[in-house]
Amino acid sequence: MVKFFLTVTRELKALQTLLRLSRLIDSFNERIGRFSDWLVLFMVLIGVWNVIGRYLGNLLQRNLSSNGLIESQWYIFDLIFLLGAAYTLKHNGHVRVDVLYTNWSEKRKALANLLGTLLFLIPFSIMVILFSWKAILASWQIWELSPDPDGLPRAPIKSMIIVGFLLLIIQGISEAIKNFAILTNQLSPQEAQDDSSL
Repeated sequence: MVKFFLTVTRELKALQTLLRLSRLIDSFNERIGRFSDWLVLFMVLIGVWNVIGRYLGNLLQRNLSSNGLIESQWYIFDLIFLLGAAYTLKHNGHVRVDVLYTNWSEKRKALANLLGTLLFLIPFSIMVILFSWKAILASWQIWELSPDPDGLPRAPIKSMIIVGFLLLIIQGISEAIKNFAILTNQLSPQEAQDDSSL
């Protein structure tokens, strides 16, 4: 009986350690997500300048915009998407088909989320990184540039594919930890969603 108690105690301590790791991951991705929120404003401001610059430039017969500014708007959109994916996962904001999911118990939802994370999210993210690695490396080796005049380098933004999917993997790990804790009654679903407790 003592041996069983010690085993259970060790497992609970291990889960508590994993939950602390989950809190660190959540906090990190929360900061990245908040940063990407500000990128939306920056992207809109560049977009507004591109439009105003084009029409005002036509009136003044001067070029007030550039391909670099237009491409920077695209690149910022890429950053918002790639950096925001893990933040969106943390806040359970991704689209899901919840015809069945809505009516499930919290434990069944946790099991579905855990299996989805381990069987689909993490393997898919790893595959994206593996399959994009060579193209990204080649882009750095030749310092790939946009084919447009005054265009931006492509290698840095292509590298963000790896960063974005790494963030998604670590947030997936955090979600898997929380869902496992829900399944083992070590965490309530409300605590898993409550930023103040995790």
